[in-house]
This record gives sequence, structure tokens and C-alpha cells, in this order.
Amino acid sequence: MRGQCAKRLSILDAAANVFCREGFSGASIDEIAVEANVSRQTIYNHYREKETLFTAVVADVMDRANAALFSVLATFPEKSDNLENELTGFAIRLTQNCLCNQDGRFLRKLVQSEGERYPHLFEAWRQHGPGKITTALAALFARLNHKAILDIDDVDVAARQFLALVNADLQMVTLFGETPSPEQMESASRNAVRTFLRAYACHVNDSNRPNPPLSIVG
Repeated sequence: MRGQCAKRLSILDAAANVFCREGFSGASIDEIAVEANVSRQTIYNHYREKETLFTAVVADVMDRANAALFSVLATFPEKSDNLENELTGFAIRLTQNCLCNQDGRFLRKLVQSEGERYPHLFEAWRQHGPGKITTALAALFARLNHKAILDIDDVDVAARQFLALVNADLQMVTLFGETPSPEQMESASRNAVRTFLRAYACHVNDSNRPNPPLSIVG
């Protein structure tokens, strides 16, 4: 039983590498078998066909991504003592461990390259991937709203805006498959949080007040 489990994990890891490199249509079971160091028939015994294997890979990666996500969500700030710094730290962890880690990049690349041609292969991801992080964030922002730390009319919209802001400065880097540096992550996160708090903070004290924008008027 342990050997079968190890073999299954080896197949999933190898398939993830091949699918990420070649896409769904370009990947072959033979190539996956070589990378997993198993026979072609072993893969068919476990997964029957390439489509079943692909769906299993997406589900496996998504499970890991969700585990990382909930670990980061547990660190969401609950108080307003230094909300800008605490939210920035949270945004950095979210970027580092969920949005720009290997699993996050893998899912993004596959959806971008194969989502339009094979939408049915991503149904589980569509239902339990991006929607889960938005819903969870919305609930956390609702708690800060209830405590009158934030002033939000629609927490779902605020959650989507927060994620968009966090991603805004990193899109060009991740678009070409690069991993943002720690400095880029921190800068993007701080810019995002400052903009977010300008829109939603109930009270901004002097220690949390964002720097004034640079004047471009001569």
C-alpha cells in the first residue's frame, strides 16, 4: 500500500512538471512515465487516461495551495495598533506563500495556456480556487469592519480589490514566469495596503498615515 501511494505521488509530481512544461495537449503519457520512472501501463492503471491524470494533478496542486492559503489567513491582523504594517506583513505572506509560490505559478500558467481550450478540466479549480480566497478574505475584512477598524460597504468587493492591488505591481514580473524578489514583494504589498487603507480605514493616525504623493507640478 505504501509503495502504491509513493508511486502515485511520483506520477502526480512528474505529470505536474510535464503539463506545466508542455501544456495539456503537448504532454504525453510516455514522457510522464519516463519522468516518474514508471511504466506507461502503471499510469493507465492509476488514472485510465490523460484527462483523468490532468484533473488529478490540478486537484493535488489545489489542495496544497489551499493548505498554504489557510495557514496564511490564520495570520490576518485582528487589531488596529499598527494596521498598515500588520496588513503589509500579511500581504507579503500571501504573495510569498500563495500567489507567487510554485503551486500558484503552476495553476496560473495552466489556466492561462489551457483554460480557454479545456475549460471543463478546470471546473474544480474554478469552484474552489480563486473564489475560496476571496470569500475567506471578505470574512476577515468583515470582522475589522464590525470592530469599526475599517469602513466597508461591500466586503466581497473590498476583498477582490485588495487582491488586485497586491498583484498590481507584480503582474509584469510573474507574467514572464519570474519570481518577485523579497524587495519587490514588500514594495508591492506596502503600496497595495496604503491604497486600500486610503479607501477603507476609519481613522488613520499619524503613525499609519501614508506618505503624501509626490508633486509632478513644476
